[in-house]
Amino acid sequence: MAEEAIEGGAENARQEAIIDNLPPLEALAGVEREVMEYDVVIVGGGPAGLSAAIRLKQRAEKDGKEITVAVLEKGAEVGGHILSGAVIDPKALNELFPDWKDRSAPLETPVTKDKFLLLGPQGEASLPMPLLPPFMHNHGCYIASLGNVSRWLGEQAEALGVEVYPGMAASHVVWEEETGRVKGVVAGVFGIDREGKPTDDFQPGIELHGKYVFIAEGVRGSLAKTIIAKHKLQDGKSPQKYGIGLKELWQVPAEQHQPGLAQHTTGWPLDEHTGGGSFMYHFGDRYVAIGYVVHLNYKNPFLSPFDEFQRFKHHPSVAPHLEGGTRISYGARAITEGGLQSIPKLSFPGGVLIGCSAGFVNVPRIKGTHNAMKTGMLAADAAYDAVQAGRGGDELVEYQTALEKSWVYKELSVVRNAKPLLSKFGTTLGGALGMVDMWCRTLLGGWSPIPTLQHDKTDAASTGLACDYQPIVYPKPDGKLSFDKLSSVFISNTNHAEDQPAHLKLLDPSKPIQVNLPKYGEPARLYCPAGVYEVVYADEVAKTDPRFVINAQNCVHCKTCDIKDPSQNIVWTTPEGGGGPNYPNM
Repeated sequence: MAEEAIEGGAENARQEAIIDNLPPLEALAGVEREVMEYDVVIVGGGPAGLSAAIRLKQRAEKDGKEITVAVLEKGAEVGGHILSGAVIDPKALNELFPDWKDRSAPLETPVTKDKFLLLGPQGEASLPMPLLPPFMHNHGCYIASLGNVSRWLGEQAEALGVEVYPGMAASHVVWEEETGRVKGVVAGVFGIDREGKPTDDFQPGIELHGKYVFIAEGVRGSLAKTIIAKHKLQDGKSPQKYGIGLKELWQVPAEQHQPGLAQHTTGWPLDEHTGGGSFMYHFGDRYVAIGYVVHLNYKNPFLSPFDEFQRFKHHPSVAPHLEGGTRISYGARAITEGGLQSIPKLSFPGGVLIGCSAGFVNVPRIKGTHNAMKTGMLAADAAYDAVQAGRGGDELVEYQTALEKSWVYKELSVVRNAKPLLSKFGTTLGGALGMVDMWCRTLLGGWSPIPTLQHDKTDAASTGLACDYQPIVYPKPDGKLSFDKLSSVFISNTNHAEDQPAHLKLLDPSKPIQVNLPKYGEPARLYCPAGVYEVVYADEVAKTDPRFVINAQNCVHCKTCDIKDPSQNIVWTTPEGGGGPNYPNM
């Protein structure tokens, strides 16, 4: 517990430093800003935020009441920034819209075949599915584009009267100074140049105030980090753990397409003590969604998750699915992996954390959408009852209570040790022990001989020293199955306004070269999946006069840098709304 307290205290201190270094609202002093009042303001137009908005309006419609709800989405369109595998458990959707099939929800391909493979460099071993606990089987689940599901949820929300604002990035929390209550957020600031000065196109944004503010930004959101630190919501919890998920969407020849196939692998190309694995789903119009997840507690600073993914596709168990196909899109995002031990306190004065802002991913199932949706619905129920009772601005403690009685909590309780066992014992032994633990908790009413394990350090602190490892020489991409980062970013449709301040900030500009380069080999140039970070030398041969270069326009908003930087010096903040990737069918 002492280690946890140190970790939590260090993270709070870092986030407080970040708050102090964010562009302050005082920089816009003297500028009038419109204020819009709502019952509930929701930051994030993903599955959690939209499910919450829909539930609020459904409750009001059923009771013949009024409730005002706004959803802010930083992407140019709802669903544009959403990236997931995805095999979706419809459990929460069944509750939200029992008639979702009649409403043409885009859950188009039911899973018909489950495969789990253990890969070696050239071969495979198939793990018999009966060895896996029943909840890890995908029967009854659907392969889909989560981005398209979010677009559909956005349409349902607007039909119910929710005000949905795409392209409106929420950049700051509006605090009530006397109490620390979250009053609302500032969104839609545009037209500030690289020097932080207003341009001719300057728009000061608006303040959206709510009786309650739901933070549904997704993984490692800027506002969530700020609120968690200010209200110490992570105190007494294990540090949050993360993975990076990389995904490509392919369209393959009809004779290779196997609609309904869900294949997962672990093992090669990662070593025994580097966690991760792959997914491959056949669905839709000859689509194959293929991706790779690398747990960010890896030690080797020379590892590149992007390049591990590219060489993985050449494995003889994978390549035949893609050969002759066309790569349509690419993207990457961080994934919360800490589980039950790492979920922060969910309520704070004036609002709550929902979805991946808190971290409800079930790591063994490789699923989180159903949990994210359900947490949004639970928070909506708590807020609706509070607003109808005349409350506002207090803590929705009822949400935390409801969550701890829900199937989300029960599901995460069963898998609580899967991630820490992998971290402690490696893929083979840790995976086997995790399977025993999950079977015991499934069959014995939650009991297991293995006690609840904690995460003892952050992913950044897990990074090893460069002197202890050899650089990894990755194969050059062939342009058929494997590709480079820049061509991949191109098909992610990533774009940022060039004259805005860089949204990737350094707390200390000297650290990348003076600390990270000699100590860790500056791993940002490798863990970033979009070629954002480079070390450039005046003489590339002699390696003299290195400079750290940030190509912020390439950023796909995965936030890995904010998580994995060993000096915890890189801060991901929200750029202007409408920027970043725009994922079709991802």
